[in-house]
Amino acid sequence: NNYSLGRLRHRTGACIMTLNEKTQANDMLASADILIVAEQENPRTLLRVASERLSTVRYVFVVAIEDGIAGVEERSALEYSDAVLIGWPDNDANDVQDAQNIENVAELVMELEKRIVVFREAELNGGTARMADTLIHISEYVARVRKAYQPDFLLPTYAEIRRYVQRQWDEEEQLRAGEEAADNANSSENSNNQAETDTTNGTEKNNI
Repeated sequence: NNYSLGRLRHRTGACIMTLNEKTQANDMLASADILIVAEQENPRTLLRVASERLSTVRYVFVVAIEDGIAGVEERSALEYSDAVLIGWPDNDANDVQDAQNIENVAELVMELEKRIVVFREAELNGGTARMADTLIHISEYVARVRKAYQPDFLLPTYAEIRRYVQRQWDEEEQLRAGEEAADNANSSENSNNQAETDTTNGTEKNNI
């Protein structure tokens, strides 16, 4: 498999804290009202929270699938999360501003928190397909949070990423099929050559 999970693990930075530990550390984020107050007291708090949540979920997902071959859905989910996280701005970056609608941002964070609960359940049940689907939704909410603070951020489109990954997959499948055909051809040729050698040796023995 030419798709490097090691590359995925390190490309946007992996959080070493487990998802459960991260959830416990953020239990205070239990309601939209609390989120709003946190944002009012410390502007851009939710921008940081969103990136940390997605980074953690993404890392847990990579660990969950690293022993197998990542399929199109798993790859697409990871690529989408990468597209959301890549180049994440510092809170004091020039192109970052305070959220114009804190209530809306708080609701987005609450929605992604709900999806994290679903993700954790899927993780416990070993459901990587459901984890991938949930990671996509979490990434979408985080992208919208980022857009609220960084208006110039271009929202990535999952459908486009999915098509790109599918093309990659198809190319890899064609390459694998070609390699297998070549291996089979070589194996068949070697078998034929061995049969001819055995026949020749048998003939020579009979002549003696």
